[in-house]
Formats: sequence, C-alpha cells, structure tokens
Amino acid sequence: MNVTDIMVWIPALSDTILKGAGVIFILIASVVVGKGLTIYLRRYFKDRVDKDHLNILMKVIYYGIITLAVLVFIFPILDIEASSLLVAGGVVGIVIGFASQSIVGNFISGLFLMTERPITIGDQVNISDNAGYVEDINMISTVIRTYDGLYVRVPNEIVFTTNITNYVANMVRRFDYVVGIRYEDDAERAIDIIQEILDREPFVLRNPPAGIFVDKLGDNSVNILVRIWAPVSEWYELKTRMLWIIKKALGENGIEIPFPQRTVWFASELQTKRISPAENEPIENEGTN
Repeated sequence: MNVTDIMVWIPALSDTILKGAGVIFILIASVVVGKGLTIYLRRYFKDRVDKDHLNILMKVIYYGIITLAVLVFIFPILDIEASSLLVAGGVVGIVIGFASQSIVGNFISGLFLMTERPITIGDQVNISDNAGYVEDINMISTVIRTYDGLYVRVPNEIVFTTNITNYVANMVRRFDYVVGIRYEDDAERAIDIIQEILDREPFVLRNPPAGIFVDKLGDNSVNILVRIWAPVSEWYELKTRMLWIIKKALGENGIEIPFPQRTVWFASELQTKRISPAENEPIENEGTN
C-alpha cells in the first residue's frame, strides 16, 4: 500500500468512524428517551391500566421510539434510502392491512379499552347480550364467563363499539318487588310491616332510602311496589331472600296474597235438575248460581 492509497483510505475511515459514532449515539439517545418516557407513562397509568396490559403498552411505545429513531436519523447517516423502504413497507402494509384489518381494529380498540377502563377483570357485565364475569382483557379480545359457566370470547372492536352494562361499576344497586295484597287487607298496615322488615336488615341502605308505596290497583290485588337499595356486593344475596321474608311476615299478620278471582253474572235464573237416587227420576229445582 503506497502513500496515495493511505491518504485516500484515511478520510474514508474517518467518515465511517464518525457515522458509526453517530449511529451509536442516536441508538443510546433513543433508548434513554424511550426508557424515560415509559417510566413516566407507567407511573401515570399505574392506577388506570391493568398491570399486564400496561407492560404490553410500554413495550409498544419503547420499541416504537427506537424504530422511529432508526428511520428518521440512522438511515440518513448510513445513506440508506428510507423512502424506498417506506414504499416497499407501505405496499406490504396495505396488503397486510386488508388481510388483517379486523385484527388491527381489535388491537386499537384494546388500547382504548385499557385507557378508558369501562370494565376491569372480575366485573359483572353484559356485553353484546353476553352477561357474566370478565375473565380476561387481552389486546385483541375480551373473555367473559357467563353466569351458566360458558366461555365467550368477544373481539375488542365489538366491546368498544357496543353498549356495555357494568353491574358493579357503582357501589350500590337497586332491586324491586311487586307485592300484591287483597282489597280487603289494610295497605297501610302492609307498608308498615314491610318497612319494619327493611329497618331490621343491615344490608338495606338508608341512603338512598327504600321506597314502599301502592303502585297499582290490579284486577285481583292491590299492588305494593317495594324498591330496595343495597351494596353491590350484597345485592344478589339480599334479593334472593328478602321477598320470602316479606311474604311470611305479611301472612303472619293476616295479610295474604290473593288468588286470581272472577265474578260471573247471569242474565236470568238457571233451571237445574237433581236425580233422586231412590227413584232415579229427575227432581226439578229452581235456583240462582
């Protein structure tokens, strides 16, 4: 190698060293920025997003920053035409997008669900006519265990765009009874008896207060509407036993639930015949029934 070759090679080596140093610096800077941003976001979303989902979200942000740094800063330093790669990637992305647009939609919806948090694992919900417990919330789908033990996987896009009924989002919940009594019974006395039962029950809330009032005069009964508020954790157990307690207490006080009755009126008297057992002959009787 002569002096001329060395003089040509030294600038090229220096340029390569500078480019390598620049690439290393940019990679280190992008890692530092990515780590710092994910630490900040992890603290911000710690109480808002489930831990497993938060880890996935932080990885997406972290590697996204590094990828962006490579495309925007490192490719120009290495004289790599990012535009050609972007065009090729765009074509591939379009093909993949058409093939997996539902997956992408479910993924994005999963991110929104983790941020908004209308439901959490363990909630009792009704989503797209699937009522039960939320077993898991993945990036693509949400798993519901129905009340009769069925496993239902609902895509997150459906979860995010449909109406969600969360039965345990509020601390208290109400249930109603319709208690029918006879017309001859004292409705005010029945209301007092029901109120005494509710006053003795520790899980019946005082605020909001229960509502007990005559709601309807039916064909066969006076219907008393009973509205009870309870803690959401005790709602179902309280609902399943209170109605029978009310029924027993009313019966012990002589207030009964009536059977359906009909009064039939005849336009004229009826002629009836009775057969005499001895003579086996009809005996005519007149009577009104």
